[in-house]
Amino acid sequence: MDANESDGIIRCAHALADAARPETLRLFRQAAALEAGAANKAAGGFDPVTEADRAAEKAMRDILARLRPQDAILGEEFGNTPGTSGLTWVLDPIDGTRGYIAGTPTWGVLIALSDETGPLYGIIDQPYTRERFEGGFGRAQLSGPLGETALRCRPPRPLSEALVMTTFPEVGIEAERRAFEAVSAQARLTRYGMDCYAYALVAAGQVDLVIEAGLQPYDVAAPIAVVQAAGGVVTDWQGGPAHGGGRILAAANPAIHAEALALLSGA
Repeated sequence: MDANESDGIIRCAHALADAARPETLRLFRQAAALEAGAANKAAGGFDPVTEADRAAEKAMRDILARLRPQDAILGEEFGNTPGTSGLTWVLDPIDGTRGYIAGTPTWGVLIALSDETGPLYGIIDQPYTRERFEGGFGRAQLSGPLGETALRCRPPRPLSEALVMTTFPEVGIEAERRAFEAVSAQARLTRYGMDCYAYALVAAGQVDLVIEAGLQPYDVAAPIAVVQAAGGVVTDWQGGPAHGGGRILAAANPAIHAEALALLSGA
């Protein structure tokens, strides 16, 4: 891929994020309006979808139809659209809809461009705080209210000094919870409920590890691109590729990744 094409992809990705921002903010912290248009996608639990999820993805798809009609799309709300280029835009219009409904600014808009090997470029956008984390094609930066800064993951330190994050305390099934607890028990601090923002904090050098299970490709494509561009490592719990979703280990550096992976795979 030459520089002209990668630059065009970057411009397109930012146009998608710009389009999604107002659609997500229109209903954020508007409890009555959110409840009126929300639905539950899970038969045996609570997996919400709101009007904002659907509107944000539609806005992004409309732009892709104009700017990149040759590319495929995989979106959480509207599924697959085939393409001819070998490239796929992977979209999660609101990653962390539970947090969005609760009014916490830990959700985000996830945008990634992938080929058959995985994500090439990604954006984690937090509209309410106006922070945009991007990584890929030689870029690793955060733009926001304080300007632009480079993204760089934290250097190695022992697991006993590490900060670990995950979204749900139960992580996944019982065996997955036990595996996570094997890591958490050795870490200095564990925090919960951060959704995609946790991966952004890994890329920003604030957090050492994010460990999750039960994820979909649209949950992880953009975080993988951003964390890897900042020098981090993202794999599944066996050390293999993570862009298909499932069990995810995102680490600030290879050393702490290896330490956590040994515990997860052993458990």
